[in-house]
Amino acid sequence: MPPFESSPEYEHGLPESLGILLVNTGTPDAPTPDAVRRYLKQFLADPRVVELPRWIWWLVLHAYILRVRPEKSAVAYRKVWTDQGSPLLLHSMDIAGSVQEKVSTRLSGATHVKMAMSYGNPSIDSALESMYRQYVRRLLVLPLYPQYSGTTTASVFDLVTTALSRRRWVPELHFINHYHDSAGYISAIAASTRDFWDLHGRGERLLFSFHGLPRRLLDKGDPYHCQCQKTARLVAESLELDEGTWQLSFQSRIGREEWLRPYTDDTVRTWGAEKLDKIDVVCPGFAVDCLETLEEIAIRYAGDFTAAGGGELRYIPALNARDDHVSFLCRLIERNVAGWPEASPDWSLSEAAREMDKSLQRARKMGAER
Repeated sequence: MPPFESSPEYEHGLPESLGILLVNTGTPDAPTPDAVRRYLKQFLADPRVVELPRWIWWLVLHAYILRVRPEKSAVAYRKVWTDQGSPLLLHSMDIAGSVQEKVSTRLSGATHVKMAMSYGNPSIDSALESMYRQYVRRLLVLPLYPQYSGTTTASVFDLVTTALSRRRWVPELHFINHYHDSAGYISAIAASTRDFWDLHGRGERLLFSFHGLPRRLLDKGDPYHCQCQKTARLVAESLELDEGTWQLSFQSRIGREEWLRPYTDDTVRTWGAEKLDKIDVVCPGFAVDCLETLEEIAIRYAGDFTAAGGGELRYIPALNARDDHVSFLCRLIERNVAGWPEASPDWSLSEAAREMDKSLQRARKMGAER
């Protein structure tokens, strides 16, 4: 039997708390080939991300991808890197900080919000270790993926439960696996789009671009495609868009196999060939801005649109730490911790302390040393 981790050592009467673990995909530590290679090695080795026979994929990954792609990707990362670091990490940490501030005033008990990355830093293991040292006994996991996919959301579940499987004391666990059609999320996307139009005017067409997946995953039952369709439809309805003024597409495909269609790059070039003056692109599958939005859409595809004969492609920023986005995430968290002590309006820190003291006194009467 493996030696289960017990850090910190258990003591009677310690104050229990609630942990909120927000998870995003991840980012290299720096926009350099070596850092990108380390990140891609971890990311692409996940069997949830690439569903191919392991020995075949190992050969492809190590013999070709990790030799060629890091240099190219590092160039792309350098185009969007900030003085403070990765945009994805910075925006994700901003969300975590804002959520911490809001839930601390809305929930009754001690609550600790941590941001973790499935790949790279800060890791899920390090975030959970920090929570254990804060005596988290109830844990809510919220992957920042509005639409569920086995390649993203399920991977977070695997990583969290693997880490918990090494623990002697496993916390109560609640896992949120999607929010693609939640009213607050749809409202925030629509409001962000309206805000952009109020400032810059409205383009001739609006494109909803989501990250792509191999088509075979849809055929095997992954619900991602259907949830993306619903998200786009609900936002279009909220914006009262006429038919023909908006479209959905999928970006970021690699390799030669068929991915979810229509493809964003093909759509952008087609619209450019139609001599459209201005088009707007929003990415409702990305909670925060990252390489795929800032470099792929706002730089690369904007250039493709112009080169094909179009005017200007305008990228509508992700929700990031907008107030309506953070408020929605907090409401989502509150709904999912209902029934736990921290969510009870009658539960207070003083009451929790009294209960812990009673527990300690009972344990000492029974001979406990700590």
